[in-house]
Amino acid sequence: MNTFNAELETRLCRYAAIDSQSDADSASSPSTDIQFGMLNLLRDELVEIGAQEVTLTDYGTVLATIPATCDGPTIGFLAHVDTAPQFNATGVKPRVIKGYNGGTITFPDNPELSMSPEQFPYLAQKVGEDLITASGLTLLGADDKAGVAIIMTAARHLLANKDIPHGKIRIAFTPDEEIGRGVDAALPKDLGVDWAYTFDGGAKGEIEFETFSADGAVITINGVSIHPGYAKDKLVNATHLAAKIVQTLPQWSMTPETTSGRQGFVHVVDMTGTSTQMVIRLILRDFEREGLEAKGQMVRDVCAAVAATEPRAEITCEIKAQYRNMRYWLEKDMTPVDLAREAARDLGLDPLSVPIRGGTDGSRLTEMGVPCPNLFTGMQNIHGPLEYVSVQDMAAATDLCLAIARRAAQK
Repeated sequence: MNTFNAELETRLCRYAAIDSQSDADSASSPSTDIQFGMLNLLRDELVEIGAQEVTLTDYGTVLATIPATCDGPTIGFLAHVDTAPQFNATGVKPRVIKGYNGGTITFPDNPELSMSPEQFPYLAQKVGEDLITASGLTLLGADDKAGVAIIMTAARHLLANKDIPHGKIRIAFTPDEEIGRGVDAALPKDLGVDWAYTFDGGAKGEIEFETFSADGAVITINGVSIHPGYAKDKLVNATHLAAKIVQTLPQWSMTPETTSGRQGFVHVVDMTGTSTQMVIRLILRDFEREGLEAKGQMVRDVCAAVAATEPRAEITCEIKAQYRNMRYWLEKDMTPVDLAREAARDLGLDPLSVPIRGGTDGSRLTEMGVPCPNLFTGMQNIHGPLEYVSVQDMAAATDLCLAIARRAAQK
C-alpha cells in the first residue's frame, strides 16, 4: 500500500472549505453557480497533474482521461462536487483531529454539540486514526468531497508513475447528485467506459451494488382566500389541509426515523406556503419497484381522502421517478463488483456489500447502461454537523482505486 494520508488530508480540507451546495428548486444545470468553484478548480488541477482530454461540459461535469499504459477495458471513476442542501454548508471550517484518542469529540463553534463512540460505534474503530470534521455549525461535505479527494490523489499517482499497468481510465466529477440530477443524458456516451465506479460510500470495505429506488412527490394545495374578518363559510385554509395530509401520513412507521435495513419510507422534506396555497415535498424510497409504487399510491390516496373533506379546495399530487435500484441491472453481470472485491482482497480488506439506504450517480448510470457499483470513502454521519471521515479510510479507498485499475488491466 502507498501512504497518501498527507495529500488526502490537504485535498479534503481544501475542497470542503468551498461552498458547493445544490438546490432542488433551481432549474439550471448545475443547479447553483457556486458549484463552479469546485468544477473549475478540479478542471485546472487535472490539467496541472497531466491528465488528458480535460473538459468541463455544458451540463456541468468535469471529464478527463488517464491514458492507458497497457491493454485493458476502459473504466471510469466518479464523484460528485455538490453538498447536501439539508444543512448549512456555508463557511465550512474543516479541522483535523490527529490520532483520535477514543473519547468524546466536541466542536469549537458549537459547545453543546458532541459525538462519542457510544452514539456511533464505527467511531470506536477509528482510535489512533486522523479524523476530519467541521467546526459544529456546518456539515463537512465529505459527501462527496472525500470521493473527489480519493480520485484526484489516485489520478495524480497514476499520472506520475507510468510504470503501473492499467487500461484507459476516465474520470468524471458531477454536480447535483444530492438532488438526483447528477447524471445528464449525455454522460454515458461522453464518459465512454466499459463500466465505472462511484466513490460515494461509507465504511471501509463497503462495495455496494444495491440502492433504494426513489421517487419524488409534490403535493399542491390551493385553498380559497378571503379577508379573515369576513371569512365565515368562505375561507378554505390551505395550511389546515396541508397539516391534515401530513398528519394522515404514517407517523409511527414508514418514516426515515422509524425504519432501517431493507425497509422503505415516505419522508416529508419540505412544506411551504400560505393559507392560500401550500406545497409539500416528499421523497419516497423502497428497494423494490412494487413497494415504491405502493408508497406512491398511499400518498395519492391520502390526498384524495383529505380533498374529499373540502371540495372547494384543489389538491394535486405529482410523483416523478428519480432513480432505480442498481441491483436490477448489476445482478445480471457482476463483473465490476467481483473485480472490486478481488482488488479489495488483494489489499487485505474484507469486502462488505450492504444495501444503500440512498442513491448515487451510479444508480442512474447503471440504469442508463453503464454498470456502476459504489465504493467506500470512509465518510460517516453525512448531511449534518456530526459528519466526519478518517484519513486512513480515505487512504484505503485510494489504494482500492489503484488496485482496481491494475486488476482491470489483467482482464
